[in-house]
Amino acid sequence: MEDLYKYERELYSKGLKYIGGVDEVGRGPLIGSVVASCVVLPKDFVLEGLTDSKKLSEKKRDKFYEIIKREAISIGIGIVDEKKIDEVNIYEATKIAMKEAIKNTNIKLDHVLIDAMPLDIDIPTTSIIKGDAKSISIAAASVIAKVTRDKMMYELDKIYPMYDLSHNKGYGTKKHIEAIKKYGICKYHRLTFKPVSEYKNKMIDK
Repeated sequence: MEDLYKYERELYSKGLKYIGGVDEVGRGPLIGSVVASCVVLPKDFVLEGLTDSKKLSEKKRDKFYEIIKREAISIGIGIVDEKKIDEVNIYEATKIAMKEAIKNTNIKLDHVLIDAMPLDIDIPTTSIIKGDAKSISIAAASVIAKVTRDKMMYELDKIYPMYDLSHNKGYGTKKHIEAIKKYGICKYHRLTFKPVSEYKNKMIDK
């Protein structure tokens, strides 16, 4: 069992108070925004079973989402839409979303723990590979980002039910790709992503 408090404990032992955990969701989908979250948890925060949001059931994620929202000292969200993703590429867009999330906590952070991504900011950072399974703060951020983005996909699914977004969350599943081939793409698709890029002339809305 991974010690999810190791990184936070080390920073607290140095006298630091506000530690932000940062993670993102939505780098791989063919449609919609990339969403990042920065979560600052209280020092004594405990949530049994919290880990990387991808390993949790939707029911559990939703439950944890409410607990984290209620108990966190601060939560910041950063959202970068598909237009910006197409303009700067998904890697750069993810960094922008993460920086927005950090800024939107609206408190002066002492340190930021980030899932994998290196960030050039004026706050000390630690980038942790698979951080969402190694740090309680990053795990909390992964849940907030995932639930936030999933809600956006449920809303899009009401407008474009043919893409099956409520199930695939925008990823390129067989059903999603078949719908693109049959109906074309919508204005929320990422035009620089394959196979979307092959259907630029088949836009169902402008």
